[in-house]
Parts: sequence; structure tokens; C-alpha cells
Amino acid sequence: MTGSAAATSTHPTTRSARFRDDEDDDFFAPQRLKTSELPDPEPLLRNLTHCAIEALAGARDLEQLARWVTDDVYRRLQKRVILAARSRRARGVSAQRPVFSVGRIHSCEPADGVVEAVLIVQQRHRVRSVAIRLEGFDTRWRASVIAVL
Repeated sequence: MTGSAAATSTHPTTRSARFRDDEDDDFFAPQRLKTSELPDPEPLLRNLTHCAIEALAGARDLEQLARWVTDDVYRRLQKRVILAARSRRARGVSAQRPVFSVGRIHSCEPADGVVEAVLIVQQRHRVRSVAIRLEGFDTRWRASVIAVL
């Protein structure tokens, strides 16, 4: 069989079959949404902040955030949770639920379907900030970045 005849055969690796596979991948991939098609992001921002702070303090299981964050964010938070647990163990301190309140939210929308926010967290002797980037996928918000500062 010549090179041109092989390209037009019905073998599954022909160009048309590869093209259909790419379309299927796009169809089943997470679908981006516009901000107008998504719920108000503020409650999720507050809840993610609460959960992240409590997970770092050892008072909440990180698995509870898995549905609302990307895999990359989950892995990064998991590393910080492990390091925080080791630090507590080395100091002989047990995990306790932190007492804090979430204050102001400063947010912007750099693109449609994307919200970037900084939340101010007030503890007794400390003020922290939590930066979160939410992206709209498959009818809900998912955090693609969470940074506890």
C-alpha cells in the first residue's frame, strides 16, 4: 500500500478519527461558564476561607474542600496541612479549632467567569489574608488558586 492509500484507509489512526477524538475530549472536558450563569461567589469565598484556615489548623479534614477546588490547589493545600501537622507535633501542641472572623472581601472580575478575591481574616492576635481565584466550570465555581498569607 502506498503512503497516500494508507492515509485514506479506515484505520482508526487516520486524521479524521483523530479529529473526532479531539472533539470528544472538548465535549467531555470541563465547560467554562459566564459569570451570569453562576451563583453569587461571595458565600463560597467565605466558606472556602473558613475551611482552608480550619484545615491548616488541623480542625477540619481537607477532603471536605475537594469538590470546590482544582486538583492542583488540593495538592498544595495538602502539603501545607501535612507541614502544619508536623510542626504541631514537634512542638507538642494539639490541633484546635481556630477562633476567627472573615472580614471584608475585596474582589474583581478580570474575565467573564473568573473572580479573584482577597478576604481579610481577623484572629485574636493576628490578621491574615486569603487570596482566592474562582473559575466557573460545569454550573459551579471552583477555586483554581487559594493562598493563605
